[in-house]
Amino acid sequence: MSDLVIRRGTAAFWRANIAFFLSAFAVFASLYSVQPLLPIFATEFGLDAGASSLALSATTATLAVALLLASWVSDRIGRKTLMVWAVLLTAVLGLLLPWAPDWGWLIAIRTLMGLTLSGLPAVAMVYLAEEIEPEALGFSMGLYIGGTAIGGMAGRLVSGVLADWLGWRPALAVLGVAVALAALVVVWLLPPPRHSSRSPLRVGELVRRLRLQFTDPGLPWLFASAFLLMGSFVTLYNYAGFRLALPPFSLSHSAIAAIFIVYLLGSLSSAFAGGLAQRLGRRKVYWATVVIMALGVALTAVPSTLVIILGLAIATIGYFAAHGIASAWVARRAVIGRAQATAIYLFAYYLGSSVLGTIGGYAWTAWGWNGVMLVSGGAMLLALLVAFRLIRLARLPLAEQPAMPPAGL
Repeated sequence: MSDLVIRRGTAAFWRANIAFFLSAFAVFASLYSVQPLLPIFATEFGLDAGASSLALSATTATLAVALLLASWVSDRIGRKTLMVWAVLLTAVLGLLLPWAPDWGWLIAIRTLMGLTLSGLPAVAMVYLAEEIEPEALGFSMGLYIGGTAIGGMAGRLVSGVLADWLGWRPALAVLGVAVALAALVVVWLLPPPRHSSRSPLRVGELVRRLRLQFTDPGLPWLFASAFLLMGSFVTLYNYAGFRLALPPFSLSHSAIAAIFIVYLLGSLSSAFAGGLAQRLGRRKVYWATVVIMALGVALTAVPSTLVIILGLAIATIGYFAAHGIASAWVARRAVIGRAQATAIYLFAYYLGSSVLGTIGGYAWTAWGWNGVMLVSGGAMLLALLVAFRLIRLARLPLAEQPAMPPAGL
């Protein structure tokens, strides 16, 4: 193993891990900060619910497509350069958002934010796989995924709670300042990469590398997992609030929003599962995390407030654990075009959120929670089949392994 690799326990190791945790926090807090504000936007700008949702969907749609291009840009300008500019420009747009004079400007800023947000998730997993020693990769990847969980939770809670007290503009301003401070710390702490090199990747080569990922016997199954798990998870949370607001539950909006605190469990589970998979092997641990998530989804079918919340908590634990393991697996399994492999994984991830999340809404309207279970539960059944298929996945031949041998495949 190269002496230049970042080893567990060193100053560089902790600088890298803190930087990635804060960058994940900044990106996902920015991404989801508007979700609890959609009803406020509808009232203030005279919109219906569908139009107000553009504040979030415009960002995620742009993000999904930009992820594929961001992997190309990172190969040209370098991993750290792209990540630094991503967090800094996201912070700038976040500070501009509260000053949007009208709805058109707000959507324009949020659309641009989809472009800037793509710079971090497109290459974060690649950077970690290239720079962190294999024995510590599971921990680092899990901590990064944990940062996405806490960021997503904090973005929703901070903007939602402060909007009740101060209004949506001051709420987003406070969050924007927090993201900007986190971005500055990331720029200061993030070590320069030593195992990646810039290359003038042409469009034709980019397309070739994207296609190449589907020739691997394992990567397409991991891409399918991303689509199914994220789609199921988003569907579950999108419509649990609708259900819990109705009789016989009749929870307040504040109580429903507080359920997002269970994202903290996801942060812990992703780091724990990542370390466990590193020791026992990803094939031996991944399927169990999918089973845990499926159990949580199934529990939400029970018409009890406590059982539903318990189900959401268990599903969250399983989801973030599975996502953390699959993320590391993709980054370590891709022999050529790691940035493109992770970009496809994340493209499938956000595509699942958009497609299944939308289908789940129609299912909720038509059949209530049974319809949500049809979509979310059906996706989990398929995800279980994929997970069991991955158990039989052969290891990479020694000659095809990356320079840093993948642990736990």
